Amino acid sequence: MSLSPDRFTGVNAAVLTPVTDDLIPDDALMLEYSNWLMANGCDGLAILGTTGEANCFSLKERIRIIERLIEGGIPSKSLMPGTGSCALTDAVELTRMAVKAGCGGVLMLPPFYYKNPSDAGLFRFFSEVIQRVGDSNLQIYLYHFPQMSATPITYNLIEILLKEYPDTVCGMKDSSGDLENMAGAAERFPGFHVLAGAETVFLDLLKRGGAGCITACSNVTSQLAQDVYTAFQNGTDPSAANEAMIAIRKVIQEYPLSPALKELIARHMGNDQWRLSRPPFTTMDDVTRQRLFNDFDAVGYALPEAA
Repeated sequence: MSLSPDRFTGVNAAVLTPVTDDLIPDDALMLEYSNWLMANGCDGLAILGTTGEANCFSLKERIRIIERLIEGGIPSKSLMPGTGSCALTDAVELTRMAVKAGCGGVLMLPPFYYKNPSDAGLFRFFSEVIQRVGDSNLQIYLYHFPQMSATPITYNLIEILLKEYPDTVCGMKDSSGDLENMAGAAERFPGFHVLAGAETVFLDLLKRGGAGCITACSNVTSQLAQDVYTAFQNGTDPSAANEAMIAIRKVIQEYPLSPALKELIARHMGNDQWRLSRPPFTTMDDVTRQRLFNDFDAVGYALPEAA
């Protein structure tokens, strides 16, 4: 089975969430930034994920973010909001809202607080969400991030979900960093869209049947990532763009990811408000910030101009 063009492929940024001085999501700044990403290499926007500090925001705030982006003209089909929650009813409410708003898919963490759940228990959670949302337009991308959630998405769980909901459970973001786990899922489940969570494995996953990527560093490397993806699709050499993209990833992963990316965007956009995050994140000190800038600049890549 070939990969469906109606599902998420290519380059998808795990979008940062800007906040005001009062630490409230900044709708206008996020809309402006989302348009910039879409104009500079992104095929889709994975909002309200780990990089977007989703679990620091309330259900009401997350709903508002989705609504404001769509009202502002971001194509709803390009949005993949994170809708996972430890609370079943919150996951259902946010997922239902995203589907009714026309989002192309949702990215769903498993319930992650109670550790070592069985695959049967996780299947029950996802099944309850699907049944309660009750909409044939629902497209769920599972979120495998065991380092953060301590709740892995196993092949067995994928298999039983696909058997029961083949038209709804359509892909997975794999942020484990384990290429063999990603490629194994792509090879074992034909037509299941596996999206790399890190630039270091993006090209290798494409070569083994992956659909694309959803990465934090696409906030600053989206055009490079698109160059890699397009070259791969066209059968041309992606190595120069791939090497630069990986070099930037290796720089940024040495720092707290979301704050580091926000510092780079603040500098590029000329707007210090981007430096703000909700607790437990803290603002980067001057020495660390300058080291980050020096390391990033040493790669020799210039971000696309802001609108």
